[in-house]
Amino acid sequence: MAREFKPQIVTANDLLMGDVVYLTRAGGWSRRHEDAHVAVSAEQAQTMLAHASAQQERIVGAYLADVSLDESETPHPVHFREVFRTRGPSNYFHGKQAEG
Repeated sequence: MAREFKPQIVTANDLLMGDVVYLTRAGGWSRRHEDAHVAVSAEQAQTMLAHASAQQERIVGAYLADVSLDESETPHPVHFREVFRTRGPSNYFHGKQAEG
């Protein structure tokens, strides 16, 4: 029996800056989790991952991450690892951590 598909996004690391980035609907990258394009089928998720993986000059380590959607269809991480990645580096306060 096939498992039920859960919404997913593509995440990776920016090759030059090292920041966590998310694939957007326009095919670019954002550092904001809420900007991520959400795949609603396994086929769409695989297509998005293939598009991301072809951008070796921009990103590294692309993979699919499960998300939950709120009433406005904004994606939210469901795994603690992904929650942690939204907060930025943990070794000192800078970037996202310094902002809030």
